[in-house]
Formats: sequence, structure tokens, C-alpha cells
Amino acid sequence: MIDWIRFKEVIAANNSFCLVSHIRPDCDALGSEIGMACVLESLGKKVQIINGDPTPDNIAFIDPTQRIQVIDVDVQQNEIDVDVIMILDTSAWAQLGPMSEVIKTTSAKIMVLDHHVSADDLGAEDFKNTTAEATGRLVIEAADALGVSLTPEMAIPLYAAIATDTGWYRFPATSAQTYRFAARLIDAGASPPQIYADLYEQETVGRVRLRGTVLARTETELDGRFVHTYATQDDFSKTGAVQTDTENLVNLTLEISGTQFAVIFVEQPTGGYKLSFRSRCDLTASGVAEQFNGGGHVAAAGAFLPEGTLEENRDKVLSYIRSHFPK
Repeated sequence: MIDWIRFKEVIAANNSFCLVSHIRPDCDALGSEIGMACVLESLGKKVQIINGDPTPDNIAFIDPTQRIQVIDVDVQQNEIDVDVIMILDTSAWAQLGPMSEVIKTTSAKIMVLDHHVSADDLGAEDFKNTTAEATGRLVIEAADALGVSLTPEMAIPLYAAIATDTGWYRFPATSAQTYRFAARLIDAGASPPQIYADLYEQETVGRVRLRGTVLARTETELDGRFVHTYATQDDFSKTGAVQTDTENLVNLTLEISGTQFAVIFVEQPTGGYKLSFRSRCDLTASGVAEQFNGGGHVAAAGAFLPEGTLEENRDKVLSYIRSHFPK
């Protein structure tokens, strides 16, 4: 469990903070950053949010003031001069992208607030709870530890963080306590209908067409227990979709009756393949991801393969999953 007394000591002893999360950021990453920024600023701290990748258009609502910056685009490495760099929602070097160089060379104190099982030695003071359903939940606990009351500016991004990382409260990590945190955020000003609409009722024709293309090539193995599919750059060109339109696609394959493990390969515009794993069996998503220099949760994880063709990568990854699948 997290030592919130120590966390409070670190915050009290420092005045300026840079908040960082993983590349290809999702709502838990961005919502946690914005929520934590608001918490720290309520204490009179100076806060920057700088990521390695830009905020995806489909979840840009989470940052209405566009305060999140991108390294080497909005700010240069030599311009970051803070007391503390706080890494949220990841503990892996590979997930930090270009911000990893900042962290490796900084003289600032480094701290991590995260709920992922997989972890690297980031030279940081860790504040981790791997049983938490979302890092957004940990930000609420941090606010409590610091004596900060929740505001609408905190509640909206934090509700989006928790709702999405729990699959809108349907993933196994969801508990009665999850709903209690959600209720507090609603009391503080979060509107579930509006957040759901912002997240899931803003589809583009390109996104719908891409889903059709990718789902149409879904394959099943091992008596339907193992499902896999892929998306290529040619798919994006033909459908008019953008890279972030693959978000949640792997979860749709879990809707197939009997599915216990799923993976999607997504070709990246700069080369390589992003892999997303989902598990409902003893073969954990994080365990498989770690075999390919990735990581994440027991039920949901990811990895990136920088080299090789689609066929080569599919053969390698699918063979590993087949050979380790529970009997």
C-alpha cells in the first residue's frame, strides 16, 4: 500500500512539479495528470504537464484549457527546471518515450504514482498500489492525504480516468469501493452522461469503417478461447481513420462468447507494431507483454515491437501465446 504520510512530506518539501505519463496517453494517464495538477495548484505549487505524445483528438475534451504540453514541440528539454518530476500511470522506461531522456538526465527528484504491476527501475521514489483499478483513484487518495477538497476541474478528468480503466465499471478490478470513489466525483461535479457522450458518442465515419475492417479479419483459435486481429497503415488510409481510432478495438473482441485471451497488432506510422493484450484466464496479459518488453495489468497490457514484418511479429507473438495457453 502507499505511504501517504511520506507522499505528503515530499509534496510539502517541494514547490515546482512536472507531471509526466506514458506515450499514446489514455484517459487514466491524462485524467490523472490534470487531476493531480489541480490538487497541487490548490496547495500553491507550480505545475507543468509534459508528455512524449500529444493528446489524442478523441479524448481532447479531458483537457479543455489545453494545458498539456508535448516535449520538443511545446517545450524543450533544457527548459524544464522543476523540483520534482512526478510520473503517473506507468513505471516503464519504454512507455515514457522521449520524456525518458529528460528523466534520465534531470537533477530533479523523481516520484512515481502508479497502479501497474510491471515496473522498471526509474530511479524514483515509488508510490504504487497494484490493486487499484486506476491511477485516477490514487489521485483522489492523494488529494485526501493532502487535505484537498475535490472540485469540478478535478472530478471530470478523474471520473473519465476511472470509468475508462474499468471498462465503464465492468472489468474485474471494479469493486464496491470503485463506486464510492465515483460517487464522490459525481458529488464534486462530474456528469457521467456528459463524460460518456464525450467519450463514446463522437464517432467518425473513419473510425466506424476501421472497426469494421479490423473486426472482419478477426480469427479465433483454441476452441474460440484465443482471438486475434490486426490493423495496418493501409487500413487507416482506406478508411480515413486515425491512429487513435484503434482504442478499445481489442475490447470488442472480448464480446465474442468464450474468449479468454485477445491480442491486436496495430502498425504504427513511424514503423513497428503496437500490441494490446486482454486476458480472462491464467495466462496474464502483463506476463505476455513482458516477454516482448511491454507491461501492464493482469487483465490488460501492451507492448511495442519496433522491428519485423506483420507476419514475423504475428508468428512470434501468437506462437508464444499458443504454447503457454492454459490447458
